[in-house]
Amino acid sequence: MQNDAVRAYLLDLQARITQACTAVDGGAFRTDRWTKEPGEPLQGDGTTMILEQGPVLERAGVGFSHVRGPRLPPSATQHRPELAGAPFEALGVSLVFHPRNPYAPTVHMNVRMISAAPAGGSSAFWFGGGMDLTPCYGFEDDAVHFHQVCRRAVEPFGPDKYPRFKRWCDEYFHLKHRAEQRGIGGIFFDDLAELGFDGGFAMMRSVGDAFLDAYLPILERRKDLPYGERQRDFQLYRRGRYVEFNLVWDRGTHFGLQSGGRTESILLSMPPLCSWSYRHEPEPGSPEADLTSRFLQPREWA
Repeated sequence: MQNDAVRAYLLDLQARITQACTAVDGGAFRTDRWTKEPGEPLQGDGTTMILEQGPVLERAGVGFSHVRGPRLPPSATQHRPELAGAPFEALGVSLVFHPRNPYAPTVHMNVRMISAAPAGGSSAFWFGGGMDLTPCYGFEDDAVHFHQVCRRAVEPFGPDKYPRFKRWCDEYFHLKHRAEQRGIGGIFFDDLAELGFDGGFAMMRSVGDAFLDAYLPILERRKDLPYGERQRDFQLYRRGRYVEFNLVWDRGTHFGLQSGGRTESILLSMPPLCSWSYRHEPEPGSPEADLTSRFLQPREWA
């Protein structure tokens, strides 16, 4: 019954988010429903919804999945060694939007629940998720707005939640091999069981429900700003950093691939285009240099 309630909420969240984004972009999401075949490492189903080459959203993916597997992969038991190898069930919605306009930031959001039942032990469940913003060009008011909405989403569950989850987000979305933040952060939490099922589910819903309020006002005010080849080239270069994080460091990507998940759905977060350049050095004092010096630094935005 608990998993049924989580599933119903997540499917409704996916529908609400894609409908709101269609209203902004004008393009329709392609709906790809899938089921894991018998004999595959995982069993279950999901729905991947994707919009590509829209006038506002160059690529937007919103994926729902509900899968079961015979053993938790290593990426899920780093902090729970007693559950290593236990059968598990995982439900979640994950999204990434890559806008066309370089002044409009990329955004990621994920909410999920995982339960596990080790042989001879008591079953366990936990919640995870959060949202974070990755601009190519920094705007103070965008960062402040995004963090204020994140703070309001988790404050009802304890005064410690926003400072703790904000710090966790800054630490998690860090490209260690570059000594660089991926973006301006937001909130991130994982292995959350301290609130019990009802409290954890309520907080997960609060985070999911806050996403549109956090992101759409930013997208609306940046999507039509004029830009040129310089801004587009810098956007593609910064997207390369996004790809590096997702493939090298992201636990969600590793969980999906290690557990035998659906590759197309796992990699829907990838941008449609990106680029790399050797030892790229932005011009001192430029907006491109401003991104690294002022925005890709952990700060108290809210």
